[in-house]
Amino acid sequence: MKVIDAIDERTIDLSMDVKNKKEAIVQLAGRLKEANYIDDVDSFVEDIYKREELGITGIGNYIAIPHGMSDSVKQVGIAIGKTNNEVEWETIDGNGVKLIFLFAVSNDHEYAKNHMKLLAEIATKLGNDNIVNRLLETKDVMELKEIFSA
Repeated sequence: MKVIDAIDERTIDLSMDVKNKKEAIVQLAGRLKEANYIDDVDSFVEDIYKREELGITGIGNYIAIPHGMSDSVKQVGIAIGKTNNEVEWETIDGNGVKLIFLFAVSNDHEYAKNHMKLLAEIATKLGNDNIVNRLLETKDVMELKEIFSA
């Protein structure tokens, strides 16, 4: 599975009006539930926070990639959110976050392998400053998809 195959317009919000990390995660988890990727928002968010305790998911450049394995996940998916304002988040560069890639990962081994491939592909894309700048500036889902299909 490639990132472009996992990008679902129903799980993307490019103008999130959230005040903090928890609001952002809950809002994106709600999109995953509405699109039938997860069964339960509360248990999924709880599992995300368990993973957050193991290490920071803010990778710098205003980007966070929260993820965690959860029994509430029905299929691998990614919710992508861009916030209207910088959100306080634990990051490696000390800045907040504006762009969030929330991974829905099942405890199933096969799903976990797909998750690692997707995470590696996204990390490669996000290592390119030009791509990061385009993602931070886009307000259009089609442009976002285009960035990941290139």
